[in-house]
Amino acid sequence: MTTALALLGYAVLAAWGAPALLAPLAGSGASVRPALAAWLSAMVSALASAALGSALIAQTGLADWPTFTRLLCRGVAGTACTPQVYGSALYSGGVAVLAVLLTLAALVALWRYGRRTHRAVTRTRLHARAALLAGRELAGTGAVVLDDPRPAAYCVAGRPAAIVVTSGALAVLDRPQLAAVLAHERAHLAGRHHLLATLTRGLTAAFPGVPLFTRGAQEVARLAELAADGRAARSAGRHALVAALLAMATGSAVPGPRTEPAAQGALAAASYAVPARVERLLRPPAPRLAAAVGLLLTAVSCAFLLLPAALAALPHW
Repeated sequence: MTTALALLGYAVLAAWGAPALLAPLAGSGASVRPALAAWLSAMVSALASAALGSALIAQTGLADWPTFTRLLCRGVAGTACTPQVYGSALYSGGVAVLAVLLTLAALVALWRYGRRTHRAVTRTRLHARAALLAGRELAGTGAVVLDDPRPAAYCVAGRPAAIVVTSGALAVLDRPQLAAVLAHERAHLAGRHHLLATLTRGLTAAFPGVPLFTRGAQEVARLAELAADGRAARSAGRHALVAALLAMATGSAVPGPRTEPAAQGALAAASYAVPARVERLLRPPAPRLAAAVGLLLTAVSCAFLLLPAALAALPHW
């Protein structure tokens, strides 16, 4: 019982405390992939600990209910738990009601997760098919164009996957900028960022109000954008990507190559999150800082993944 309570206690601590640890380390975007791994490791760690702890409790309760109620009482109350307490029908009945309620809560969480994930996958597949049917192929790119005056570009995972560019985006992007935008979307598909978004948003639906999952889903989405930016900048050029981001955000063509002062002057008109992405592209993290932050985040990820196993190895009593 001590092992189960330790696992459940750690799961609660990670679910509410991990964001306070990860936000300062991953917030700067100095090391994107290790930051993504750290957030995902924290989520896996909390879920694994909760599952292991619940399984141990269920195993004990099903094997010997009187022993389970006694161990639970003493595990929570210590020496204050007397035979008169754990042997009473009122206490035993209360534990049974609590067990039923917790089981129902777990089933509701699983149902909410499954419903959110299924809806997201279905919506994505339908959107991909609709885009391929309604759009026209953009020669030599593998993307499809939808007639819409609003500048936009996005990828839709499906079978097959689709990269969608609106006619409004084509109106404000030159050829190098378009190549940068397409490289960004291909990076999303190659990194399976759509899968990460689906899984983490499902956890937000299953556990609303839990900071690790609500904040974690937002951070995973933000870091996925930074990861795609990095890959696109390496393949298509940093300045072309900066100009493309500004053009898409403001709806106005941005001549390239774009100097840093001119790009900074356009940030005021950019949409949400674009200024931070442009700032990072214009002033990338120093290699030594990125390496140090990456090493620290890797160590944190390892700790998150090893802690449930270490707690599960405690004596089962």
